[in-house]
Amino acid sequence: MIELRHLKTLVALRDTGSLVEAADRLYLTQSALSHQLKDLEDRLNCSLFVRKTKPPRFTSAGRRLLSLADEVIPMFRAAERDISRLAGGEAGRLHICIECHSCFQWLIPCIDRYRSNWPEVELDLTGGFNFAPLPALVRGDLDLVITSDPVDLPGIEYVPLFRYEAMIALDKQHPLATKTCIEPEDVRDQILITYPVERDRLDVFTRFLDPADVEPVAVRTAELTPMMVQLVASGRGIACLPDWALTEYTASQTVLTRKMGEDGLWCTLYAAVREDQTDTPFMEDFLATAVETCFSHLAGIRRVQPADKSIAAD
Repeated sequence: MIELRHLKTLVALRDTGSLVEAADRLYLTQSALSHQLKDLEDRLNCSLFVRKTKPPRFTSAGRRLLSLADEVIPMFRAAERDISRLAGGEAGRLHICIECHSCFQWLIPCIDRYRSNWPEVELDLTGGFNFAPLPALVRGDLDLVITSDPVDLPGIEYVPLFRYEAMIALDKQHPLATKTCIEPEDVRDQILITYPVERDRLDVFTRFLDPADVEPVAVRTAELTPMMVQLVASGRGIACLPDWALTEYTASQTVLTRKMGEDGLWCTLYAAVREDQTDTPFMEDFLATAVETCFSHLAGIRRVQPADKSIAAD
């Protein structure tokens, strides 16, 4: 009576606290998800959660199924991983490069989890500020690059991990703090703090300032997200950072954040891999582990829907 998809649906509802976000995570319409939940309740002849509460409050029966899901779903994943090894996909090398230091927030837990599942895979991690990581990926010096700036290269596939909103970080006394969103013209007389990469790899320029023909009064760089935030907090400038990288700083009221434009600026983070490695079991499992880790560690991110998977979707 109870199917694995039912358990995954309940877990998604618990983790997101919303029917809309749970449907988004499972690539379903809200109507299809509601129908699936109603079908399960009809099969079991009981309610699983209270629909008029937010987040949903699970009944005793719902909590029992969630307990079952927490046991069974990891067992399925482990079995799939073991079968992949038995099929001959256990050995490999995974040299990873990241183009954004804020990715350490979720990537380190991901790697720790992955090491315990694939101890035989050779793992290495480096930052990509001092060299061009994508050409190194093409050459075979690297095996995976975490990037928000995909470049069309022969033999390289971009696997979307999640979508996130880029925000402007301000100090609490900043004059722009009175605005509900920041427009390009607002940045013209500001010092902009960025990571030390070429400006054509920064969305704040390519998708926000350059189309409006706006140039900040000055650009200052810092390699680490905490350094950028402290510079902002001390009134040294403003910065454009992922919302998930700013969560702890907004919670502590170290800085304020504002949307970029009325509709916000949404970006996609990708894992770039060589096409000949995309389907290897150890790579497939790393990508799945990365997505799971992101959604368990980061706030405000969204699943990439199948229709949005083109690298030109942004």
